[in-house]
Amino acid sequence: MGTLQFNSHGLASFSVSHNLKNNSTTTSAAITSRKTLEASKCLKFPRGKIRAVATTSETQSESSAPEEPPSVNFAFVSSVLLPDGTPDVHFRQACGGQKLRDIMLDSNMELYGPYARPLLNCAGGGTCATCVVEIVEGKELLSPRTDKEKEKLKRNPKNWRLACQTTVGEADSRGLVVIQQMPEWKGHEWTYGKEPPPES
Repeated sequence: MGTLQFNSHGLASFSVSHNLKNNSTTTSAAITSRKTLEASKCLKFPRGKIRAVATTSETQSESSAPEEPPSVNFAFVSSVLLPDGTPDVHFRQACGGQKLRDIMLDSNMELYGPYARPLLNCAGGGTCATCVVEIVEGKELLSPRTDKEKEKLKRNPKNWRLACQTTVGEADSRGLVVIQQMPEWKGHEWTYGKEPPPES
């Protein structure tokens, strides 16, 4: 442990204090190291080499917690019920400004169902309409429908979207989007409650 002190002449001194006991079993290596420590007890540094970059008080550094980066929360509802009869809901987070298809694939969420094999979907081109999702909540965070979506989904409800054509917000967007996966394969009806997800 040491102490850094500044004197009135602008010089800094660093003092080191050590507790070494001198007994009869001290070896010559210990004596040599003690002499080295005694010689280095007071080091002097010129003032120009030590510079304070910033100072913070203890109360300020403890109270300022790092702010979370902006992100959009997702609740993906599966098209299949759990054995107890409740919907299978998965909660994820992602940054805004991405395609919904990319977010779902990166989060390992079921998107294509039986069309997941190669050559059975267009891989995000918007021509096959196999990545259909139903937006239950959070439509305001999504981009407007594209011409491809209007063409492919003209006989479907207005809240159905193609995940490959839907952009989720901007990079600084925050909010919640509730998505029903594969609405055309949905074998149950459920209602969305405004309750937050249970903490795990």
